[in-house]
Amino acid sequence: MVEAGRKAVVVGFDHSELSRHAVWWAAREASSRRRPLLLVHVFTWPFEEATMIRLPGRDDMLEPLQENLRRELAVLGEDCRQIDPELEVHSDLLFGDPAGELGALAEKAELLVLGGARVDGGGVLGSTSAEVLASRSGAPVVVVRGDHEHPALEAAPVVVGTDGSATSKLAVGFAYDFASRHGCELVAVHAWSDLPLDPFARVQGWELPWGEVRGDAEEVLAESLAGWGEHYPDVEVRRAVTPEQPAEALLREAQEASLLVVGSHGRGRLRRAFLGSVSHAVANRAPCPVAVLRAGR
Repeated sequence: MVEAGRKAVVVGFDHSELSRHAVWWAAREASSRRRPLLLVHVFTWPFEEATMIRLPGRDDMLEPLQENLRRELAVLGEDCRQIDPELEVHSDLLFGDPAGELGALAEKAELLVLGGARVDGGGVLGSTSAEVLASRSGAPVVVVRGDHEHPALEAAPVVVGTDGSATSKLAVGFAYDFASRHGCELVAVHAWSDLPLDPFARVQGWELPWGEVRGDAEEVLAESLAGWGEHYPDVEVRRAVTPEQPAEALLREAQEASLLVVGSHGRGRLRRAFLGSVSHAVANRAPCPVAVLRAGR
């Protein structure tokens, strides 16, 4: 197991190709952070939890299953070391509810990485990813899309959503750090429209102070980025202020991104809730991995 006091990059593995993509992403990130990598499979015995009936021959069946799982995790760990021969890799086989077990590990982890829905499948996040993301505390969670081919990190920007809230400030710090380590441009996005523009277009007599609203939005973005440039002078930043809906603005900017970063359950000065419906939308639809920072971290 991981040495006490050393935070690991934890990644959930469930045999699927989606989770294998997550493992490769986590291994590269653990190597970059100089952190241990912990591969975790949470084993739930079928039927028994729901029916409270202990199946005959359970132990005889469990032992070979556990052994096969341990061998598979060991092989996966060796594959991860091909990314970095010095990468410290551990594995663990747990029993219980996957969301609960992974959520508990996230409380002491550096980062939790999970597989996400396929971009071309039109599906939604798996129940485990969705439940873990719903938690308001723990390590940042990265949802890795299964069919993302991981572009060269130095060639693809990092996109971060800002709304002036405490959690979006955590997201900005996470994004700066990632961009600095991987040599990426940072794109900071603030979407300031809470309502669609069409209703206003129908009211001919209204004269809305769009210049003032945009000025306030640019101020929120500037305050969110304040100080980070001094800590990470190597990171080039592009600012994007837009009246679009936040999820649409983020998804548009993320088309060629290496990572999209958002904060959860935050409300900014302009009453923009950046997580909840927005986090759900980007985690399901973004063409790149999505990092979610939680308020309790």
